[in-house]
Amino acid sequence: MSLPLPHRARPLASHRARPLASRRAARRLAADAGLLVVALAFVLPLAWVVLSALDPHAGLRVKAPDGLTLEHFDAILTDEITFTPLLNSLVLCGGATALTVVCAALAAYPLSRFRSRLNRPFLLTILFATSLPITAIMVPVYALFVQVDLIDTRQGTIFFFAASQLPFAIWLMKNFMDGVPKELEEAAWTDGASTLQSLVRIVLPLMGPGVAVVTVFSFVMMWGNFFVPFMLLLSPDLMPASVSINDFFGNRGMVAYGQLAAFSIVYSTPVILLYVLIARRLGGGFALGGAVKG
Repeated sequence: MSLPLPHRARPLASHRARPLASRRAARRLAADAGLLVVALAFVLPLAWVVLSALDPHAGLRVKAPDGLTLEHFDAILTDEITFTPLLNSLVLCGGATALTVVCAALAAYPLSRFRSRLNRPFLLTILFATSLPITAIMVPVYALFVQVDLIDTRQGTIFFFAASQLPFAIWLMKNFMDGVPKELEEAAWTDGASTLQSLVRIVLPLMGPGVAVVTVFSFVMMWGNFFVPFMLLLSPDLMPASVSINDFFGNRGMVAYGQLAAFSIVYSTPVILLYVLIARRLGGGFALGGAVKG
């Protein structure tokens, strides 16, 4: 009398499992389709840049090249078009990135190590500063730079680059610094190290991935910034590559697409090299294993 019940329950359970499995498969298919659409949105512009740089008859369409040519690279690889603007970009963005990382580390250290009632309001103020649109503050900044004679100077642009990236860099650096145990610094203080020595020799080496993240993020944001150097720099000899790329857009809608694509590849090379150089630090965790003994 007890045997029929299990036999009747098994088809019912399998009947319920089939719609559940089909729904999961449909969700996975929809997710894969969505990811494919997003991937195509990123791949198509990159494909256009690479193909157009080698196409002698480059246009707006993504298509196979009519032939392979390096004439576009030969046309842009000159001091006036590429090398001088790239050097200006490296000086501006490299100097501003170094200044940002140093100031962010010095500002994040007391926020991470010392408790105060002002820590939270200060961090919220920093978070609010990251949401300010840069176009809203450029007019007073331009007027201030004119008064202090920093307009059309590399150092003035570097200072503003660093100031604009510093709020978010401090926020990131503080979060990474919280992961370094304070006991390591206390041991160094016992041996006679100063606060600055413990920061430089203990905290920063242990949070190498965090420093790498802040460095890459700051450099990339500055490297692609068009508006700030366009407003603060006036001399053509000081213009970075992010501004000089506008020269490929001619009058009456005429655009040198092949040269623009070739310049885009050369322009992206320093950022790619920077990421490749520190990719290992980005992929690794904090080197804290065995540092703290119980």
